[in-house]
Amino acid sequence: MLTRAEMQSRLLPLIALPLWVLAIALLVAFCYFASSLCITVLFASFLAIVVDPLITYLERWRIPRIVSSAVVIVATVLLVVAAIYASHDQVSDALDNLPQYARRIGHAIAPVTKKLQKVQDSAGTLSAESPSRRVPEVKLKSEYPDWTTYVIRGVGPISGAALIIGAIPFLMFFILIQKAHLKQKLLLVSGEAMDVSLFTANVTRMVRAFAIGNLVIGAVMSAITVGVLYLLKVQSAVLLGIVSGFLNLVPFVGALFAAFVPSVAALFQGQSLGSVGIILVTVVSLHTFTANFLIPRIIGRRVSVSPVAAMIGILFWGWLWGLIGVLLAVPLTALVKIVADSHPLLDKIANLLAERPHAIPSWTSERET
Repeated sequence: MLTRAEMQSRLLPLIALPLWVLAIALLVAFCYFASSLCITVLFASFLAIVVDPLITYLERWRIPRIVSSAVVIVATVLLVVAAIYASHDQVSDALDNLPQYARRIGHAIAPVTKKLQKVQDSAGTLSAESPSRRVPEVKLKSEYPDWTTYVIRGVGPISGAALIIGAIPFLMFFILIQKAHLKQKLLLVSGEAMDVSLFTANVTRMVRAFAIGNLVIGAVMSAITVGVLYLLKVQSAVLLGIVSGFLNLVPFVGALFAAFVPSVAALFQGQSLGSVGIILVTVVSLHTFTANFLIPRIIGRRVSVSPVAAMIGILFWGWLWGLIGVLLAVPLTALVKIVADSHPLLDKIANLLAERPHAIPSWTSERET
């Protein structure tokens, strides 16, 4: 006859698994339906972590944290506005040339389009129903094209994006001035179940390495691409080079888009095939060098997520939040791993996501002894 304690010890593992599944499902549903809230909090938190060393440095000069936080955020906003204003002419020229490029693209792909239409018409005649049984087809016109819907998923239309952009600086300000209190609250909420110091230290190192590393690498690739496009006399070289350089940072598929944008622009500007080939070689070479040498040394050590986990993370976060999810997939997957590393019950999940699995976190074994 089993005692009550033995029955509870056997039933608890059976109950824990459904509860974990339910909790994860509820969390995913919340992230999906409250996407704008989650994205705003994540962006504000990541940016606050990036600029926090500057706030700390200003505090050493006896500048109050509330004042230094306000000055840094206002200066950052003004810098972004100035960059947008400076690139206004480049963007306007590119938009003015879009109809011309669209006509050229339409003429170029017209033969292929006609052949595809013939194949579609032939397939339609083979599967056609009799007139008496045919049901009229009703098509509902979507408000946005399919690709646009994917891009704006998570942030909504322009009004939603504007609301997120406007809320981020204010939320950053409150996170920066409440830094010590937020860590204390996290410690009170987690209790002894999580090593809060290890968690905050790992998140800080990961976010700063990812943000600053990508910014530096993207700036270098953009400068080289701009130089090559300028030497080839490609119109809107600065805008195309910056877009291509930072598209190269998108995991796995970034090189394709980074090569596609300037190559197509150069091709429909009347550039020779040799110039297009130089652009392709430049972009692919930059992507190969950064992916194999710069990113592993600057970012990889802090992120420490396996390529398989990163790819699955891109698919999941892309499904959840569209383009924003793809851009944030690597740090978000690394964040999940850091949470699992800081909790003794989640060490198996941490090993699944880790590039180099470990048996048990060191702080857990020290606590047990």
